[in-house]
Amino acid sequence: MNKTLLIQDLHVEVGGKEILKGVTLTLNTGQVCAIMGPNGSGKSTLASTIMGHPKYKVTKGKILLHGEDITSLPANERAKRGLFLSFQYPSEITGVTVSNFLRTAYKAVTKENISVVDFHKLLKEKMDRLQMDKSFSKRYLNEGFSGGEKKRTEILQMMILQPIFAILDETDSGLDVDALKIVAQGIQAMTGPERGVLLITHYTRILNYIAPDKVYVLHQGRIIAQGEKELAHQIEERGYDFLLKTDQEKVIEQESVL
Repeated sequence: MNKTLLIQDLHVEVGGKEILKGVTLTLNTGQVCAIMGPNGSGKSTLASTIMGHPKYKVTKGKILLHGEDITSLPANERAKRGLFLSFQYPSEITGVTVSNFLRTAYKAVTKENISVVDFHKLLKEKMDRLQMDKSFSKRYLNEGFSGGEKKRTEILQMMILQPIFAILDETDSGLDVDALKIVAQGIQAMTGPERGVLLITHYTRILNYIAPDKVYVLHQGRIIAQGEKELAHQIEERGYDFLLKTDQEKVIEQESVL
């Protein structure tokens, strides 16, 4: 049976300024949904709000996970229920190795007291799939990592935790072609009937490797268009301008009616 992440008429403020202005979307397990839009459209705000970042204040609307209202739950409780967020700019944590961080996160989310030996077997398997050198497991989390290495580590974390819904915030930014292919393969390995992926991106290039079931276009805190993968192809060919022009015409028409 499919599980659902439902964003319902979501309004969000940051520092007293409204960023999201009534976003509604649905993601089911077994689906990959892409959120696209120009810079500053509210994509990262949406991702952080879904995950429960305290900086973002929900003033209206709901976030429902499998029918449960999680709008007020802290981030750790959302993670335990199966949500995962891959950050656009992952933080560095000095003194904490990748291996220790991931084992601690695994135990916290799954509540499974996995042995060190069994966890290292699991970690090695996932690192091999991402073509990561085993020495990375002993390095401090993201310290001195390149942009591509940080993104691979985020995908590694996702593969270890096995979330029901993964929210990937511009995972493709800053990646060269080879790194993009490897990261895309890691994401593809996570897709399936038991999981859903919300792929937030500014560009269309990662969608050449991961075909979305739905595409939503966000602009100035509102969804101005939605469709299937053909919509992403249109954006690649024509840019966002044709959608922004159409949206502005709709706004003018609505204002004239009022």
